[in-house]
Amino acid sequence: MIEVKNLSKSFRKEPALSDISFLIGKGEIFGIVGPDGAGKSTLLRILAGILQPGSGTVFIDGIDLFKNLYLIKDGLAYMPQKFGLYEDLTVDENIFFFGNLFGLSNKEIRKNLVTLYSFSRLEPFKNRLAGKLSGGMKQKLGLACCLVHNPDILLLDEPTNGVDPVSRREFWKILYDLLSEGKTIVISTAYLDEAERCNRIALMHKSRIIALGTPEEIKDLIPDKFLEITTSDSRKAERILKNYNEFKSIILTGATLRLFIREKGNSKENLKKIIEKEGLKVISMRENIPGLEDCFVEILALRDTN
Repeated sequence: MIEVKNLSKSFRKEPALSDISFLIGKGEIFGIVGPDGAGKSTLLRILAGILQPGSGTVFIDGIDLFKNLYLIKDGLAYMPQKFGLYEDLTVDENIFFFGNLFGLSNKEIRKNLVTLYSFSRLEPFKNRLAGKLSGGMKQKLGLACCLVHNPDILLLDEPTNGVDPVSRREFWKILYDLLSEGKTIVISTAYLDEAERCNRIALMHKSRIIALGTPEEIKDLIPDKFLEITTSDSRKAERILKNYNEFKSIILTGATLRLFIREKGNSKENLKKIIEKEGLKVISMRENIPGLEDCFVEILALRDTN
């Protein structure tokens, strides 16, 4: 459905995207994951036809996006981080306004309202001003406004940023419902737990894609063993281990240290000796399955050492 070839973009000679290439299949959720400044928003704006790339091409269903923008745009919907809802208009008025912008008649919009209110559960609030909605409800309204013209492709830029956990979960349920209808969804996020829900993901860092594949394929990129360790003073243990090059990518979660070790010889025993040598006690040490956050940190650490 979407093919990106050698996409690059710079602002004031600073690269925002550097030779980005990937494919997105029809009917999948594709996640673009990375920290602030990685290039996620720039990439989505180019896919939406809002920004021109410095070089490279984008094909939507085999059609060159920038040579046929007005032919393609009706099949796209783009939801930026701060969606431009009109806070002095009601929920109903916002949906009709955006529907009219896409060239729909009021009769067509009223027909679509049944579906839009069904998935968003906003009908009881249809006469409420958008400015009076909660953060989660505003995001649902923004999505409803994007979907009013029934596009095939949704481009969502960090739609759950700053939204409470319950609203995030509800938002993702809506996305899965849309996926079952055959929509293609491209979503950027800084939440690694959300990336686990995508069919495939692109991990971005400093304008480049550093890993691409399913969540499981990303995890399989790292052959090392993943350990979770609890000590008598885990914060001090973290400082100690970071003095050793092989333990740079440590994540401290509460009282637990999460890290990869290269399984050569007696690595676990050596790790325990290093900690106990400093007068600390190892309370527990167990192998576990890493999350994407752990893998992302380790991939960056491996890049820095190569």
